[in-house]
Amino acid sequence: MQTERTGTEPGPRGAAGAVVIAGGAGSGTGDLVAALDIGGTKIAGALVDLRGGLTVRTQRPTRAGESGEAVMGSVAEVLDELAAHPDWERVRGVGIGSAGPVDAVQGTVSPVNIAGWREFPLVERVVRHPTAGGLPVVLIGDAVAMTAAEHWQGAARGHDNALCMVVSTGVGGGLVLGGALHPGPTGNAGHIGHISVDLDGDLCPCGARGCVEMFASGTSIARRALRDGWQPTGDDTSAAAVAASARAGDPVALAAYDRAAQALAAGIAATATLVEIDVAVIGGGVAQAGDVLFAPLRARLTEYATLPFVQGLEVRPAQLGTDAGLVGAAAAAIESLGLRARSGQL
Repeated sequence: MQTERTGTEPGPRGAAGAVVIAGGAGSGTGDLVAALDIGGTKIAGALVDLRGGLTVRTQRPTRAGESGEAVMGSVAEVLDELAAHPDWERVRGVGIGSAGPVDAVQGTVSPVNIAGWREFPLVERVVRHPTAGGLPVVLIGDAVAMTAAEHWQGAARGHDNALCMVVSTGVGGGLVLGGALHPGPTGNAGHIGHISVDLDGDLCPCGARGCVEMFASGTSIARRALRDGWQPTGDDTSAAAVAASARAGDPVALAAYDRAAQALAAGIAATATLVEIDVAVIGGGVAQAGDVLFAPLRARLTEYATLPFVQGLEVRPAQLGTDAGLVGAAAAAIESLGLRARSGQL
């Protein structure tokens, strides 16, 4: 059954797992939200209408190697540039999708790839920034934002129970259950990258062993290929270069992607068995490998998704690409602030 929701029904804090801090400037009749997508390399911003159209865009380097205040300076620059546009007066709130972990209860972020941000009070700082002017702010994790976007406009549209994943330098995910985004109390539900699929596997930075991320991230795929004797052409030792070799038939490169696919299949099947999803959507840089990843993944999934109620599980590539973070952050803000019902447009 197709759903038209992207998040849970608003409560006192807005959508479950998304902290909302309300200010006095969000009470106009505007029809836009501001969206921020915060990652380790760039901070993107956009003004987004209630149909998900990005009307204004900007971005700045994250400056992840500098201080936390320097990173916040990049956020402020993005907000300032968006606010300089004449349409800013129509903005009703700000949605933020951030690299995590996030704590949506406290409004803090601790991205593993931004060393200067540990329990950084991002929501409070955005609310206090003069540009934001006290607008309501909604915070979710970046993988949850991607999930909201794909459920609203992408490959998970029309599915009430879905897992959406970002497979890149790390592996993250988010869930749609019963037609609603399910970020969990702190905004981290669906983090499939840290499901253990090998009890005696390598130690993961998270502290556990044998996590999906240790096999399926782009970094892990390249590391395994090099360890097993893959010979790159030139100096490029990225997962994308491994994928190119796999397309050319290199057996070591093919084996590295098959191993990644096996780990992903085990994690997806475990998730499907637990909560009965019917589609898994995969985006991120590793997904750009196409059939090099998806062909072995679909084959491996038949080995793990064996119970009758998960045998029909479908795997699809994500559709929204680099816009997913911004669209998803906007979707969370629209839902949490109750703009959907009032607009009649979503």
